[in-house]
Amino acid sequence: MTPLLDLENLHVFYGASQALFGVSLQVREGQAVALMGRNGMGKSTTIATACRMLPLRTGAVRFAGRDISAAPSFRAARLGIGLVPEGRRCFPNLTVTENLIASARPGPWDLARVQGFFPRLAERTHQLAATLSGGEQQMLAIGRALMTNPRLLVLDEATEGLAPVIRQEIWAAITKLKADGLSILLVDKTLSEILPFADHCVILERGAVAWQGQPEALSADIATTYLGV
Repeated sequence: MTPLLDLENLHVFYGASQALFGVSLQVREGQAVALMGRNGMGKSTTIATACRMLPLRTGAVRFAGRDISAAPSFRAARLGIGLVPEGRRCFPNLTVTENLIASARPGPWDLARVQGFFPRLAERTHQLAATLSGGEQQMLAIGRALMTNPRLLVLDEATEGLAPVIRQEIWAAITKLKADGLSILLVDKTLSEILPFADHCVILERGAVAWQGQPEALSADIATTYLGV
């Protein structure tokens, strides 16, 4: 079966500095893949490349069987890649509803469904995004991505810096999305939460794939070596 997302032998540079050295990974329909590694190891660069926000030196990005290596980021989004970026990046001077409808595309995820999925967003319809708590902004960022009606949801550090109770809410939401059949690629650091959720794990070390496999195969020694836990 053709993978939904296929990253093959990615070599990516920032100017003269190489950031990715032959990174390859796949996400299949309905699968949740965890991308892990210490800070600065290439996780966000890999996601930005998959979403076509960074150019490739060599390698290929394929989505739903189509080569999108030379496509702009808006084309990748229209094809069905929905990004929840690190740091949330909501539009601060727009209301909750304005943030949601700004990226809306036709499909089952509409304003009413997102508000039902995250009731707090329904309660804060006319509130400016800048005035929301960190957890509420994260819900808004996920809701905004869902409003694009993606085939693949990409989450970069979706629970970083959030209070434990809010982290639990976000994980519960993501878990429900996976149960509904949505394909997910996510970056996170908390093994106790990510391992029960993921179907497959990929660990990056200095811009290259150091290990990949099923979560149950990720031993304590591997975690200590590459994740520092």
